[in-house]
Amino acid sequence: CLFFFIFQCDNAKGLKAFYDAIKYGPNHLMVFGGVCATVTSIIAESLKGWNLVQLSFAATTPELADKKKYPYFFRTVPSDNAVNPAILKLLKYYQWKRVGTLTQDVQRFSEVRNDLTGVLYGEDIEISDTESFSNDPCTSVKKLKGNDVRIILGQFDEEMAVKVFCCAYDEEMYGSKYQWIIPGWYENLWWESWINSSQCLSKNLLAAMEGYIGVDFEPLSSKMIKTISGRTPQQYEKEYNAKRGDGQSSKFHGYAYDGIWVIAKTLQRAMKYLNATNKHQKIEDFNYTNHKLGKIFLDAMNETNFFGVTGQVVFRNGERMGTIKFTQFQERKEVKVGEYNAVADTLEIINNSIRFQGLEPPKDKTIIQEELRKISLPLYSILSALTILGMIMASAFLFFNIKNRNQKLIKMSSPYMNNLIILGGMLSYASIFLFGLDGSFVSEKTFETLCTVRTWILTVGYTTAFGAMFAKTWRVHAIFKNVKMKKKIIKDQKLLVIVGGMLLIDLCILICWQVVDPLRRTVEKYNMEPDPAGRDISIRPILEHCENTHMTIWLGIVYAYKGLLMLFGCFLAWETRNVSIPALNDSKYIGMSVYNVGIMCIIGAAVSFLTRDQPNVQFCIVALVIIFCSTITLCLVFVPKLITLRTNPDAATQNRRFQFTQNQKKEDSKTSTSVTSVNQASTSRLEGLQSENHRLRMKITELDKDLEEVTMQLQDTPEKTTYIKQNHYQDLNDILSIRNFTDSKDGEKAILKNHLDQNPPAQWGSSDPSRTSKDPIEDINSPEHIQRRLSLQLPILHHAYLPSIGGVDASCASPCVSPSASPRHRHVPPSFRVMVSGL
Repeated sequence: CLFFFIFQCDNAKGLKAFYDAIKYGPNHLMVFGGVCATVTSIIAESLKGWNLVQLSFAATTPELADKKKYPYFFRTVPSDNAVNPAILKLLKYYQWKRVGTLTQDVQRFSEVRNDLTGVLYGEDIEISDTESFSNDPCTSVKKLKGNDVRIILGQFDEEMAVKVFCCAYDEEMYGSKYQWIIPGWYENLWWESWINSSQCLSKNLLAAMEGYIGVDFEPLSSKMIKTISGRTPQQYEKEYNAKRGDGQSSKFHGYAYDGIWVIAKTLQRAMKYLNATNKHQKIEDFNYTNHKLGKIFLDAMNETNFFGVTGQVVFRNGERMGTIKFTQFQERKEVKVGEYNAVADTLEIINNSIRFQGLEPPKDKTIIQEELRKISLPLYSILSALTILGMIMASAFLFFNIKNRNQKLIKMSSPYMNNLIILGGMLSYASIFLFGLDGSFVSEKTFETLCTVRTWILTVGYTTAFGAMFAKTWRVHAIFKNVKMKKKIIKDQKLLVIVGGMLLIDLCILICWQVVDPLRRTVEKYNMEPDPAGRDISIRPILEHCENTHMTIWLGIVYAYKGLLMLFGCFLAWETRNVSIPALNDSKYIGMSVYNVGIMCIIGAAVSFLTRDQPNVQFCIVALVIIFCSTITLCLVFVPKLITLRTNPDAATQNRRFQFTQNQKKEDSKTSTSVTSVNQASTSRLEGLQSENHRLRMKITELDKDLEEVTMQLQDTPEKTTYIKQNHYQDLNDILSIRNFTDSKDGEKAILKNHLDQNPPAQWGSSDPSRTSKDPIEDINSPEHIQRRLSLQLPILHHAYLPSIGGVDASCASPCVSPSASPRHRHVPPSFRVMVSGL
């Protein structure tokens, strides 16, 4: 005997109706029913005291699945938790391993969410974010997006569902990148009832809803198999609709129909059990205190297993193992796309029924595909071809230099140093091939080795080329700036030592760099970018770099050394700019080379740093800078020589005099001659001698005046010898001293002086031999001796000195004025000319 009761989901009414049926009615074998979760749970909890088994066909609350609290409760309808194994199967089917949950703060939904967490735990599926809300879901939706949740498992009613999808539209959490999975028990066209309560447009809501998947139990089985009643589920549904007429349909009618069959089969098994074990006891003997019969009914219901109109009917711990269906919202209607059989634990997806917004199912997270930004192969090929052309040009220059090494033009330009310049250029060219090799061509270990190799090659090549160029320029500077004007020979071996010293400094820096802080391969990751092909992935560009811990310090040391080397080259070019031999003077070309290389290196380094995230642009700039600098340097060194050698090879070696006009001064127009092609030190010495010469000339002029006065006095008053002796003796000695100084600079005048001093005229003033025995002092200072000396020395003085200062010429028999006489010299008076003629 069964009993039904209607209590309109009122706990008090429901409990009173149950107690009245127990007290006033006949003995009931089972309780069939219970729709409202609250009333059903209260009654189910008290059934154990009456040994009654309850079977519900509509109570889906997960709370009733607790067998410790509700041991006599069964239901033919799957509970709300029954969808969780189906969801797990769906997630595994599409390989979604990262999900998020969005739950309305209601016990029914919270219980489903908690059970889902337990189901997913240990299944290698991550719940990356769990959000809940009471009234406004937008904040929770935004958090889900911030955590990159792409598969959202929702538990909320129809009213909140409208708000959720409106927020999803505002946050752009719909379309090909997102998949919403929500309850499937909503009424048909459920959104139309709640669209007015939201603040979004209907088209926006439908756009966000498009493609969501609903999960709910299957009202009737889709299999065309005869059930225990002899009808197929389709036949049953047809007969049910015919008898129902225009009445409202309930999705639980199939479970109620199967519930009747469950009770019938349970009683049948119980009767068979009693007949087999105890022939004297019948089910009619059951009462509320008969625990034994109650236990028989409980066991018989647990053994239920048949195919009904809702599918296979079987219980596991009192829970119906039913069929779960999957529907998808497609073009404003829900379409069944698959079903899950809980008994067999299988998922069946209807062919081509699920429509995803994209070309493939959404990813469970933003798939980040690391993509190495590599150098384009066509670009590498083009720049390599240019590099090869540059190396061919350098080889041609090398051939030209070796072939013509004995030519005067090439020989004077240091052919060995030219070979080193070419070698440095070719090393610089070779580094371009290494700069273009990245992870797309070589392994990570090889790339790390290339970091060191290419740095060494470029550094050594730079120093070799410019070191050789500056070394041979230094030789020109050392020879033509030689202050002592001594013969100076600087061989090529010494220049090689200089270049070797520069390279030794490079090697010291590079070895310390390699030992202390070697270059390593580092990977720089950049912000994610959308896939150019439109796939549901994000591209994270990565770029390989050659770096170390103190990269800035080491680069600063290298740049400082190279900068000093360039400044040294500029200094040498400036110092030798006036060397007039083209074969030796490369200062103009060195200046041009340093200028171009410096400007290009500064620009190239700056642009290369700014484009470090674009390997193609960076490699192109670095390669072009190296090609330009190497090419312009080689061309400036060798092209002028090539042209000169073919046109006029002797013109470059004819003029060996050097003009330093910045320190030259013009001499006196009458006394100086043009002095050219001397170095700065000789010019300074010449100027000093000229200044001293001028001072002595002025002194001689003054003494000439005194000589005239003395001569006049001697001619007019011979008695004034004592006056001469006392007042002019020192002046005469000054004249003789000046004469001796000048004689030291003019050999001819010195010879004349010695000849006259050693052979005086015998006829002049002959003296008695007896006077030789007198005191020498008295004899020398006697008036006769003084007059004799003046008579002999004055003509000699005029003949010896006047030509050099503009006086009489040595060949003149009478006084004459030299054409080159200094304008500052005073002419000899007529009285003096008469005296000289008389002598």
